[in-house]
Amino acid sequence: MNTPLDFKSFLLLEIEKVTINGGTKVPSACLFTINKEDHMLGNIIKSELLKDPQVQFAGYKVPYPLEHKVIIHVQTTPDCSPQEAFTSAFTDLTSKLFLLEE
Repeated sequence: MNTPLDFKSFLLLEIEKVTINGGTKVPSACLFTINKEDHMLGNIIKSELLKDPQVQFAGYKVPYPLEHKVIIHVQTTPDCSPQEAFTSAFTDLTSKLFLLEE
């Protein structure tokens, strides 16, 4: 079959988990690529980013179903960088997960 082996969908091997591409035409926008993830994480991060009042736009896409990566587009106000918004969204999600553990 043409589908990749199941274990290749979660092993990182020699690639980074998150890469940042700031090469957009808008100065306060950035693309984040998260490897070995799918729609579940993309939608959760997008929803958390949209709760931030300094985020003007947040969206995600999975380029191809057999490629296990999510590309998240973040655009913020000039007061905040997209990297700061992305980091704070992850921090907020982590704190919410710790609350669920308790």
